[in-house]
Amino acid sequence: MSDSTDADYLAYVHGRMAALRRWAYLLSGDTHQADDLVQETLTTVYSRWNRVSRADNIDGYVHRILVRTFLNERRRGWWKVRLFGETTPERQSGSVNVEERQVLRAALARITPSQQAVLVLRFLCDQSVADTAQVLGVSEGTVKSQTKHALTAMRRILGERMPSLTLEVSR
Repeated sequence: MSDSTDADYLAYVHGRMAALRRWAYLLSGDTHQADDLVQETLTTVYSRWNRVSRADNIDGYVHRILVRTFLNERRRGWWKVRLFGETTPERQSGSVNVEERQVLRAALARITPSQQAVLVLRFLCDQSVADTAQVLGVSEGTVKSQTKHALTAMRRILGERMPSLTLEVSR
């Protein structure tokens, strides 16, 4: 890459790093895994920067790479390794207490990776159905049905706790 292309890439990364780390944290539920996800994503973006920089929606393109990297890593199985230690989210939500966040994270970990990605993008990243479909590379109908199935699974896992958590998360 030329120096100006490298400078464009670095400017993009500098401006979007916090948002990418937030998305990755919401998907993975762990700061260290989120950092790994962002690193893998940015490596892929750098190797394709000439194509990425010409995209109509660079953020959408990069978010799609991030979500696909997350889903691919989940399929590989290294996400099954649990290291015990302190994980600190970068941004705490206002009124949801720690116990409810832990319950929600544990429930999200029990649904399929694609359902988890749909819920995270739709409700935690506040993406529309169309934007979620674009990031995941699926139809809007698929996003709607995955959302329905994921919420059904979450209701089954959480039981009566689901309504209070849903109200807090969707704000």
